[in-house]
Amino acid sequence: MSSSITYTAVLDVRRATAETLARLLAGHRERLGTRKATRALGPFKQAVLVLRWFVDGTRLAQLARDNGISVPTAYRYLHESLTVLADHAPDLSTALGRAAAAGYTHLNLDGTVIRTDRIAAAGPNKADLWWSGKHKHHGGNVQVIAAPDGWPIWVSPVRPGREHDTTCARAHGLTESLNRLAATLGIPTLTDLGYENAGSGFRHPVKKPKGAELTDAARAFNSVIRGVHGVAERANALLKVTFKALRRVSLDPGAITRITRAALVLLQLEHGRTT
Repeated sequence: MSSSITYTAVLDVRRATAETLARLLAGHRERLGTRKATRALGPFKQAVLVLRWFVDGTRLAQLARDNGISVPTAYRYLHESLTVLADHAPDLSTALGRAAAAGYTHLNLDGTVIRTDRIAAAGPNKADLWWSGKHKHHGGNVQVIAAPDGWPIWVSPVRPGREHDTTCARAHGLTESLNRLAATLGIPTLTDLGYENAGSGFRHPVKKPKGAELTDAARAFNSVIRGVHGVAERANALLKVTFKALRRVSLDPGAITRITRAALVLLQLEHGRTT
């Protein structure tokens, strides 16, 4: 008698999202010249496999078993799908152009650390490159630009978790682009104190002076900035709550770039919103 148990599950994703992903995968196969009936799974079943990994965090070994394929094949399907989805994520110029066209009064910027398994990679002064001292775990830093209501419109490539938000923003060209957006179109970017000294286009709370107290005006300013910018945390929450795969990545941390870009595309497909 078999000891395994078969059960029915429902994937909490709109069918239209799965069908759109399947069309993207089918187009990719056509561009590669893949002959029909040469793949173990069709585009739709591959799409469902990937969505189960993203949304439910299902292990690749389980997905392989459920689909009657080998684990290496499941990994190959996953990485192929990540690339296809990530290629449809907006670049920084496109995202900022959409924000300007939408007439936003400001943008929000916040960093998030995507947790990873332990990685042995020595950084400057032999420090652990992917260890986040702030979060006390290994991970990769991803910068997220959000609309005024906290809807994510752009995600950055990954940087090592030990790097501070301002360092990451500069490395991605964010400080230059967002300062220019504020100077030319009057659209400032709200941040927390992690982006202190990023430039005149950034608005963040006033830091308490050493050995002194904030003025009433400064406290009032901080209250307003923190209140308006607080919704920026919604962007990171939307990504991490919607997709369990973003809560801990066991793949090469370099893959976080494609994973977060792919997640952004899936979120936009699921809600029918890009800005």
